[in-house]
Amino acid sequence: MDHLVLTVIAEDQPGLVERVAKCIAEHGGNWLDSRMSRMAGQFAGILRVAVPADAHAGLADALQQLERDGIRVVFARSGEVPERSWRMIHLQLVGNDRSGIVRDITRLLAGHGINVESLNTDVLPAPMTNELLFHADARLAVPEELSLDELQQHLETLADELMVELKLQPAE
Repeated sequence: MDHLVLTVIAEDQPGLVERVAKCIAEHGGNWLDSRMSRMAGQFAGILRVAVPADAHAGLADALQQLERDGIRVVFARSGEVPERSWRMIHLQLVGNDRSGIVRDITRLLAGHGINVESLNTDVLPAPMTNELLFHADARLAVPEELSLDELQQHLETLADELMVELKLQPAE
């Protein structure tokens, strides 16, 4: 069995996930991992499936047929996992909302060879003032050779510039 990664996006509607799951099952596939969410009336998901090699073409065709109902699916073969030693770190960030926070933080992370494994963000009103606060929770793969003290120092310098609070801790 080969592993494929599928991305799905469509206007949110009941039965959407079931239709994708049906296509996968009808082609001998097995649904392995997924992350899915509804946002602003749209549904988006990413999933990994195991599918027999001889069923790829049929599955691709069946998934493309879902486009008639507004369900777009893009798929790719699973990539190779880089041979490297990583430490998993959890990053939490909170600050007044403004454009560029994600760009600036991820630029710093990429510059140190850090891979963003997952990222969840929200903009919510502050409890007392109703001022909009940007919240981010990220799971980061940090190269073993990078000192966590050095990373903390770089992030704190940027946090001061962005006027955000951040916290780093080992991921569970």
